[in-house]
Amino acid sequence: MIEARALSKQFRDSRKTVIAVDQVSFQVRPGEIYGLLGANGAGKTTTMRMLATMLRPTGGAASICGHDVATDREAARRSLGFLSTATALYNRLTAFEMVQYFGRLHGLDDAEIRTRAQRIFERLDMGEFRDRRCEKLSTGQKQKVSIARTLIHDPPVMIFDEPTLGLDVMAARTIVEFVRECRAAGKAVIYSTHIMSEAEKLCNRLGIIHGGRLLAEGTPAALRAEHAPQGDLEDAFVRVVESFRATPAAA
Repeated sequence: MIEARALSKQFRDSRKTVIAVDQVSFQVRPGEIYGLLGANGAGKTTTMRMLATMLRPTGGAASICGHDVATDREAARRSLGFLSTATALYNRLTAFEMVQYFGRLHGLDDAEIRTRAQRIFERLDMGEFRDRRCEKLSTGQKQKVSIARTLIHDPPVMIFDEPTLGLDVMAARTIVEFVRECRAAGKAVIYSTHIMSEAEKLCNRLGIIHGGRLLAEGTPAALRAEHAPQGDLEDAFVRVVESFRATPAAA
């Protein structure tokens, strides 16, 4: 359902060209959570934004449910939901109005929006602030609104970029459980996080990105066994990155 093939992105300024993503390739199947691990600036957010049609690739290709993200952008967008910590809400809209607005953008009628929103709001325990303006919501409540507006059109593909960043334990736990439910519903999920324990518990497979390159890929257990047999996932991540830095090509 998600496929990246030598996906690349370069940014140019007056002085130099920066390679943000360098020939990244992977696939995500239905009913699977694929985790992207990388430090800040590693290229994971740029990769996800290309998949979400927010950035145009400068090399390679990618598709969402068979729709090319460069040449069939509208169809790709209809097939996915993208959630980022940078996603803004309209402060003067209520939680429900925000979700309703995005439902209309996706062509849903008001009756269908009400039915779907009610189900999502109940699952995320949003009833208490359903009619409260977004400017009055806590960080965790705003994140739940963002998830609700992302899911209102019931896309088969979900992309989560650091969805639990800055949340308290209970809010983060609710969102992690919701991501698991997306997998159980057969959705293909990409999940980015800095929290190694979260990635290990949640993801079926992981890709480690550094310097714009996909350095290693596999199940959490396979990555530990190959790169840190006596350690944990964090140890494996560090050793993969350090090995890349130590090679002459990376210098």
